[in-house]
Amino acid sequence: MVSFAAAAAEHGDLQQSGTDLGDRASLQRGAQLYMNYCSGCHSLKYLRYSRMAEDLGLTEDEVMNNLNFTGAKFGEQILVSMPADGAAKWFGKMPPDLSLISRVRGSNWIYTYLKSFYVDESRPLGWNNKLFPNASMPNPLWQLQGLQHAEFGKADAGGDRPVEKLVIPQPGTQTPEQFNQTARDIAAFLEYAGEPAALKRQGIGVWAVLFLALFTFIAWLLKHEYWRDVEH
Repeated sequence: MVSFAAAAAEHGDLQQSGTDLGDRASLQRGAQLYMNYCSGCHSLKYLRYSRMAEDLGLTEDEVMNNLNFTGAKFGEQILVSMPADGAAKWFGKMPPDLSLISRVRGSNWIYTYLKSFYVDESRPLGWNNKLFPNASMPNPLWQLQGLQHAEFGKADAGGDRPVEKLVIPQPGTQTPEQFNQTARDIAAFLEYAGEPAALKRQGIGVWAVLFLALFTFIAWLLKHEYWRDVEH
């Protein structure tokens, strides 16, 4: 079975997201952006509000007052309030949970995907995506990015015209650089959501390296002391 990342590569090169799990401010912004623009449709069922608060350095009040829009309890999972029948009516099916999207497709894929929406009146919801053609969802960030349009190349043998370039004749509320950061922050947050333990593992890794360095130094002193007695 062809992986999603490999399939995406067939449609064009992935842009480098530059995510950094060590950048807590980026993760906090990503959490806020995700909850405001994505969580209405996409759940994170393997992540709990309490775990997110602990890992990202947020208080319970900050999470419950600013990032919880479903009325869930602090220790509960991040689910959507959208009813399944409504989702089927609007989108054809329930939008997928995104807990593991980063582990399946990678942060670069998410970053590129968020930047690749363009207006397409032929689609049911009026949007398409260069990276993932015929995606059945609108651009949730269009007000920030602006209304992006596609410039098409010559038709191929099958009559399809490939998207050669994306342009934004109607800018949004953010500059291109600001929107790049927005996409990067969301990609970083989803990377964290896919493996929350990665944050603690990185911290433990630093102490493990320091321990090994200290142990090596002590072993060297012991060896030096032992051979000094032997040589004399």
